Amino acid sequence: MNRLTEAFKKHKAFISFVVAGDPDFQATVDHVVTLARAGSDIIELGIPFSDPIADGAEIQAADLRAFKKGITTEKVFELVTEIRKQTQVPLVFLTYLNIVFKYGYEAFINRCSQVGVDGLIIPDLPLEEADELLIHSNKKHVALIPLVAPTTSTIRLKQIVKQATGFVYVVSSMGITGVRNDFNKRLRTLVGEIKQATDLPTAIGFGVHEPQQAFDMTQFADGVICGSAIVHQIYYKGGDVNQNLSDYVHLMRSAIDKPPKQNSDDQK
Repeated sequence: MNRLTEAFKKHKAFISFVVAGDPDFQATVDHVVTLARAGSDIIELGIPFSDPIADGAEIQAADLRAFKKGITTEKVFELVTEIRKQTQVPLVFLTYLNIVFKYGYEAFINRCSQVGVDGLIIPDLPLEEADELLIHSNKKHVALIPLVAPTTSTIRLKQIVKQATGFVYVVSSMGITGVRNDFNKRLRTLVGEIKQATDLPTAIGFGVHEPQQAFDMTQFADGVICGSAIVHQIYYKGGDVNQNLSDYVHLMRSAIDKPPKQNSDDQK
């Protein structure tokens, strides 16, 4: 059983996201360790990219800050090596295909396996071109985690999850990342369709940032992913960043674990 599978078996998962190298190398190591110790079940590390088509302004700005600090793909691998000295929390890269292609599919997957990266999320990886990468990721047991959106047809959804490993990333709404208060009305139905097509767990991301949202979504999904809200806290909130992150994870974790509300009829 790999670390991702283990994470979802414990309880509904809370997944944190940070940009590697924002605001600098050592800070990211400290933030990831803090998020893990506070209760994040899985942590996504975004590899900074110059054209992150799935990411909103908050994460794009974090990518630029990381570039200014000299972050490179190789330094991100070094960063994971440092993190692994302190925690065995499941780690997943969120990256774009050009980075993996430039590094070399086999070399990239081998490096992931070597340093302890458990999975990859590649928003711009077309299903039809995934086989070239799957050959290597399956061999090294590095999960290739697909994204499914509210506009994904049922036929396409079945094709996508057929070759998936780790978990299924459910996009909450059309558009790019960034905190939001309204989500696609089809979300619950979409998760139901995914569960009919695969036994893999589901986690909802894009816009989730408040405790009530996390609670509501984990009533039908297996986890939630918070990115922009965490990235914002790292750079803009000020004060003790690690304490802020710890407090936030505890708040979200507590909301997810909150027992279902009983209505008056249940109590009669």
